[in-house]
Amino acid sequence: MKNLTVTDWYRQFVRTQVQPGDLCIDATAGNGNDTALLCQLTGPTGQVLAFDIQEKALSSARRRLDALGLSDNCRLILDSHEFMENYAAPESVSCITFNLGYLPGSDHRTSTHAASTLRALASGLSLLKPGGLMTVCIYSGRDTGFEERDAVLSFVRTLDSRKYLVIQSEYVNRPNHPPIPVLIIRLPPEPVI
Repeated sequence: MKNLTVTDWYRQFVRTQVQPGDLCIDATAGNGNDTALLCQLTGPTGQVLAFDIQEKALSSARRRLDALGLSDNCRLILDSHEFMENYAAPESVSCITFNLGYLPGSDHRTSTHAASTLRALASGLSLLKPGGLMTVCIYSGRDTGFEERDAVLSFVRTLDSRKYLVIQSEYVNRPNHPPIPVLIIRLPPEPVI
């Protein structure tokens, strides 16, 4: 078996979840890797909304999408992920991806933070349709990373188990605060009998 990265791991679930025609959100566009994957999976009949607060990140994502011929079904949005509810209807989104931390190869001082991330997670959960998937990759180890990690993990533990299935995974033999992937599945409502 090859050495799986944390992104390889959660993308297996994303590939199973997303169908052509779906609406998906990349809450942290960064260099556009998850954006491109979501665009491929949703196809020309779907749509991807990709958020970032840095123009540099969106430019990088645009170059990646253009190179892959995937720009037509993507809307790159220069805004904080905490405002995603302004761009999609409740219960309309199949999949939302988060990669917390900073833009790889960029200034580490510009990064996600606990307060806005918690608002974004709550907003995203309201947008997920029943059966929808949210992936959260938590990178810690910098100034605010531990605070954000702890806040996110505390938040997901409080989610109602009748409404959400939360799965947290971790590397147990990697040094230096390895990333922590979290999957959140919005459960379909229980049938009324």
